[in-house]
Amino acid sequence: MGRVFVAGVGMTAFVKPRNKIPYEEMGLEAGTKALLDAGITYDEVQFAAAGYCYGDSTSGQRVLYQLGMTSIPIVNVNNNCSTGSTALYLARQMVESGSVDCAMAIGWEKMEPGRLGKDVKWPTHTPPLGKALEMMSEVCGSTSAPINCQLFANAAEDYRKKYGGSSDDYAKIAEINHRHSANNPYSQFRDVYTLDQIKASPHYHCGVTKLQCCPTSDGAGAVIVVSEKFLQTHKYLENQIIEIAAQAMATDSVELYSRSPLQIAGYDMTKRAAEQVYKKSGISPKQVQVVELHDCFSANEFISVDALGLCDPGKASELVRNGDITYGGKYVVNPSGGLISKGHPLGATGLAQCSELVWQLRGWTDKRRVPNVRYALQHNVGLGGAVVVTLYKRPDDSIAPQSLSELPKVDGRSRLGYNPADECRSVTMNDIRRVQARASTDYIIKDTAVFKAQQSHM
Repeated sequence: MGRVFVAGVGMTAFVKPRNKIPYEEMGLEAGTKALLDAGITYDEVQFAAAGYCYGDSTSGQRVLYQLGMTSIPIVNVNNNCSTGSTALYLARQMVESGSVDCAMAIGWEKMEPGRLGKDVKWPTHTPPLGKALEMMSEVCGSTSAPINCQLFANAAEDYRKKYGGSSDDYAKIAEINHRHSANNPYSQFRDVYTLDQIKASPHYHCGVTKLQCCPTSDGAGAVIVVSEKFLQTHKYLENQIIEIAAQAMATDSVELYSRSPLQIAGYDMTKRAAEQVYKKSGISPKQVQVVELHDCFSANEFISVDALGLCDPGKASELVRNGDITYGGKYVVNPSGGLISKGHPLGATGLAQCSELVWQLRGWTDKRRVPNVRYALQHNVGLGGAVVVTLYKRPDDSIAPQSLSELPKVDGRSRLGYNPADECRSVTMNDIRRVQARASTDYIIKDTAVFKAQQSHM
């Protein structure tokens, strides 16, 4: 099994779902940025995994055909909120196994305004979470609050009853993540709130308020992963590649139906996936400096820091209160602002987490730079269920550069024409031309805004 490296990342800004940008245009932007970052064309991509939850079959082909029609295998992925990371998991497996030397993971979501799950999409089908929700109702009762909020808030309440803490801990988590997002140009929300403002926002369930919940979002992300063999003919990538030191996916065990609110919310999945990653990599959670964690609700971050081993068992409240999840503490959790502020377009979330951690390890981030980063941890959970945990590092195990002045002059920033870690720009038709495969056609992109903009200037 070979080593696997992230060579290119790209994402769109995450925005409110207002039906303004078609999914194929979001995917085109993210894919183009990732290819530009890696300095390759779509001709070199040998496999692609495309993730989304809301869309018709083979939407991945519709997005990727814009970059080229090269007849490569394209697999469409739907794994609830962990869809983006599942696409990355498949792409990484293909490279690690030696099946291909270059693979793309791409994901997006075009969502509806309002809370997730307000409408049942397939009323004649058995709901995948039906039995879990039935058990939650038996154990905890149910309210009019959003179902996912109830699931995670009940889990945090269960944890708090066992080990201590208060709902103020959840509010503190949200305050930190909103503060972090102020320095992320991709975030849907960049407003900073006080602890009192967060606590005073509309209450949903078990101490979780509106400002502790992620929004629905539109957006896309993409990642290029490559083998050591690929790097031998692409030497210029050596100054920006980040290694996937270990990655694991876990699904539910029989603990899901143990009548524990913690297990209904996926605590056991997260714990097992994390343990596998630490064992595979030989790196412990105490060696990690930065974490992108699935904070769909502040309550989930509260239980997940424990499940990931970032604190001693039962000590999540202590970790939060000691300031050990932000700058100056043991870890910086969600420097991007997390799902709470950055947004949560389901198919793109895991790939956006990867992008943030890659930028941190490259040393490209400036205002939100995490100091002395050597190891970075990613956690992405989808109920129903699947958890993907990934650990990243620089290939030589070195610490990331501590300032932009330490970086090489030529890397993905020079190919893009700006630093994508600190600035969010759209792509141009010229950008797309630079990465399209030789076998491509304008027929499939002629209705995109970027193509029409070019035509209007001709």
